[in-house]
Amino acid sequence: MNNKSLITNLLALVALGAGYYLDNALLYAAGLFAFSGAITNWLAVHMLFEKVPGLYGSGVIPARFEEFKKAIKTLMMEQFFTGDNIDRFLKKEMTTPVGFDLAPVMKEVDLNPAFDSLLDVIMHSQFGGMLAMFGGVEALQPLREPSSKRCRFPLLILPSRTM
Repeated sequence: MNNKSLITNLLALVALGAGYYLDNALLYAAGLFAFSGAITNWLAVHMLFEKVPGLYGSGVIPARFEEFKKAIKTLMMEQFFTGDNIDRFLKKEMTTPVGFDLAPVMKEVDLNPAFDSLLDVIMHSQFGGMLAMFGGVEALQPLREPSSKRCRFPLLILPSRTM
């Protein structure tokens, strides 16, 4: 059972019934108040989204959806995304970079499979025929060592909210 409100409502009914049959006024009152609160909350939420005949104010969200949407947009743009707030956020976040030195990790990484895969892609592309005229894959083998050295660099990452 994933429906927590159903479990809560059933517990309220059990308390109500147990209090009635055991003639326990405290348990009966607790069950009665819990169940009446659950019914009241369910009806209130239902009335927000659905029109209930004879009940004033029901169906208010669908009836005034566009007004709600405009009001929320105005609130967000005027309260949260002001020029001052954006400037303050950018100054705070962009002035405190966090550096990660990946050099020790990159020394352990074998880039040969990546280079072999790149050669395979090049040979099966439109450049493969042209490269074959100049020596094929063997012509690119001298680039293996310089490319693996060039890929070893420290990484600078700006902080984000997920860190």
